[in-house]
Amino acid sequence: MLLVLVTLCAVGFFISGYFTGVTFHWVRPDSRWVPPVCRMGQDTCSSVVFTPQARVFGPPNAVLGLVFYPGLAAAAMGGAFDEPLMRLVLLAACGVTVLLGLFLTYSLLFVIRVRCVLCFTSHMVNLALFIIVLTRG
Repeated sequence: MLLVLVTLCAVGFFISGYFTGVTFHWVRPDSRWVPPVCRMGQDTCSSVVFTPQARVFGPPNAVLGLVFYPGLAAAAMGGAFDEPLMRLVLLAACGVTVLLGLFLTYSLLFVIRVRCVLCFTSHMVNLALFIIVLTRG
């Protein structure tokens, strides 16, 4: 299960990195090196990064992902699930990402009205991570 968690964290990290790069104009949303299914079109994902919902806690949500995913992976690899308090902290952090994902999914579907495959993918990654942390132990 640790391998699945680390793999999901890597997927989340790369999506967050791509969104961060687009947010700060370091990466073009339609770069050729990005697989076509992941490229952000002007009417989809790339428009999302400049909405108020993309900064729920102040900094861009994607930047927070750049901290969250490696932190969770490192904690899991370091045996944090063996300590009840650390496991609770990780569960709470994952729970916040799921709640945030529900809010952002609602916003995508009914407020912004954008179908962002990468956004939905990252929300599903967060849900899977929450389930793994919840059932681990």
